Amino acid sequence: MSEAPNSGAEVGLPRPLRLRDALWRARIEAADRTGVVVDLRDAEVARLEILNDALDPLFAQVPDRIDLFDRGISQGDTPRLWVDVVAHIMMGRDKRQYRFVQDTRFGRIVLAESHDTAVIVDAVTDYVARRMIEREHALVATPAPELEKKPKPRRRGWGMFLLGFILGVIALFGLAFYMSLRNL
Repeated sequence: MSEAPNSGAEVGLPRPLRLRDALWRARIEAADRTGVVVDLRDAEVARLEILNDALDPLFAQVPDRIDLFDRGISQGDTPRLWVDVVAHIMMGRDKRQYRFVQDTRFGRIVLAESHDTAVIVDAVTDYVARRMIEREHALVATPAPELEKKPKPRRRGWGMFLLGFILGVIALFGLAFYMSLRNL
């Protein structure tokens, strides 16, 4: 009995797939994964919109003349609810927890983290109040006292010019005298 070389026709082993079929299945799997990612992102955006609506009463109380805050949801790889230029709220790793963070020159710091919308609203309220107080302090800061400006004496400027002119004339005559002695 001679055994035939492995031809892939043994019972129980799948036949080799054609590349076109494998690509078709890979595309379907990628679409399923992309759909899950899009669904997660949509869920994050929906939770951030709920929080944004909960923050409406707070920002309605901020006077119009104060333009520190620019609230809005950014759509990107990581959706964020921006409070101002340096502070935003994003979803935590579990996609159900809010994370209120502030970017500083030393890195990002977490100001509050909670599953509860009310906790984050309180943290944002405290943050907005602190920023408004910082703004008031910056605007009320006393200007540096002006030093008395003493008029510069004009004579010194003319004196330096006159001194330079005299030294130039002396140097020119000295050079002419040196050249005349050298030619003798």
